[in-house]
Amino acid sequence: MSEPNAVSEAGAVSEAGTVSARTPGPAPDATPSAPQSAIAIVDANNFYASCERIFDPSLEGKPIVVLSNNDGCVIARSEEAKAAGIPMGAPWQAIAPEAAMKGVVARSSNYELYGDINARTIELLGRYTPSQEVYSIDESFIRLPGNRGEALAVAREIRVAMRKLIGIPVSIGIAPSKTLAKLANRGSKSEPSLGGVCHLGTYGREQLSGILSSIDVGDVWGVGRKMAAKYVGLGIRTALDLRESSPTAIRRRYGVVQERVVQELRGIDCLPIDEVPSEREQIQFSRSFAVPISTVQELEEVLSVYTQRASARLRSQGSLARAMSCYAATSPFREGHESHAVSVAFPEPTDDPVVLFRAAAAALGPQLRSDLKYVRVGVSLFEFVARDSYAALDIFGERSEDRRVGEALDAVAARFGRESLGLGVAGLRGGRTWTMRREMISPRATTHWDELAVVKAE
Repeated sequence: MSEPNAVSEAGAVSEAGTVSARTPGPAPDATPSAPQSAIAIVDANNFYASCERIFDPSLEGKPIVVLSNNDGCVIARSEEAKAAGIPMGAPWQAIAPEAAMKGVVARSSNYELYGDINARTIELLGRYTPSQEVYSIDESFIRLPGNRGEALAVAREIRVAMRKLIGIPVSIGIAPSKTLAKLANRGSKSEPSLGGVCHLGTYGREQLSGILSSIDVGDVWGVGRKMAAKYVGLGIRTALDLRESSPTAIRRRYGVVQERVVQELRGIDCLPIDEVPSEREQIQFSRSFAVPISTVQELEEVLSVYTQRASARLRSQGSLARAMSCYAATSPFREGHESHAVSVAFPEPTDDPVVLFRAAAAALGPQLRSDLKYVRVGVSLFEFVARDSYAALDIFGERSEDRRVGEALDAVAARFGRESLGLGVAGLRGGRTWTMRREMISPRATTHWDELAVVKAE
């Protein structure tokens, strides 16, 4: 028996390859006072560009682009930069002359500033909701209690607080499920009359169906480009088509994840807010260099910094690593590209930066060739065990872990900054020749004492 050409609520087959029958799924009740479970997504508008404007008000209204590592290409744009025709991913060196003529302001990636502002937005959101899931650096899902009117009121209060207390503009989409909330957030950005907040629960069944019919199935959260092509082959071209498809048939054909997308489009909450961040299965620290390296000494400098930062991330999630891999690579754009990779298994799980560095240097050092110019080095930790569940057997005498070097470094960094103390060159404040190039970086005004913002009163 051949597979069906289409998936419908009744599971019928259409020879034309389109959905042959539809039974609309449940739509939110349009009664304004009806209580419902409201999930909202709070999305910072053009987050990197907005962070740049917090301590430089002169950038308001100007086109801004933020560049990738080593000032390579455009990774973020303000609305003004988008309107000026600056493409995402464009190499900065190639578009710099045109951008200058258009008045575009370029900034190097200021990860310290962005990370700190993100932490502040998370803390502020926690004042308004009992449940919060940090989805990305500029997005968080939250649960809003109360009826629709109360949810809208809280969402608007959040927008005002974010702008006033932190300086970040946000858009908020509200709906019974995460997937619908993501779609609502699109509306909050595209329709100025909504004032940055869109609650799908305020729309009736026909209105909501009309909204979903205007959204391509590939734009539905959880679908994506490859899956969208499969859906289009079945005649499922819009979010409405997908909502009215048979969840059972979708699961049979594409699995439980896509079935949940269908249910979520029907307003059924299948993806509860995850309040506890999941532990990483792998921790990686890798960067490209502003200047290539070719000596063992320079390699050890890089490994000293990277293993300490990777070990700090490991401790922050309460894990120990059983294994590590590290690599060094030359430029893939030059003739004779080479990459060396090694793996190390530890006798005992560890998070100690001394152990990690010594193992990385011993394993990768002999692989390095002095006649090559390396432009990228990476360190990865994996095979984790929970720190609290592991007790080491002290049969070899004193170990470096027993001196709690990592915890001491973490405590100093938390109080005085990450660059205040470290092992080897990781404790040197002066930049090395191989460090990432950030020639247009703005002040790290919230994390570095010597870069605090200066306010002048007249």
